[in-house]
Amino acid sequence: MFDIKLTKLGQTMEEGTVTAWFKTVGERFEVGDPLYECETEKALTEVEATRAGILREILVSDGDVVEVGTVIARADEVD
Repeated sequence: MFDIKLTKLGQTMEEGTVTAWFKTVGERFEVGDPLYECETEKALTEVEATRAGILREILVSDGDVVEVGTVIARADEVD
């Protein structure tokens, strides 16, 4: 299992709002698949997966504001 953390999308970004999840619990994703959407003061960005997995737990709901580096979901590794 591995953690999915809120990605730092800019040099000055300290927090962001998770506005949408593109995958549901139990769904498989590949590298490059959009996982979630993050809104900052400057932009609304789709964040892509950096590794493949199966989403097992979403810890942050749509609209939640969290600090960069916060664990927002967990996933199982796949071969």
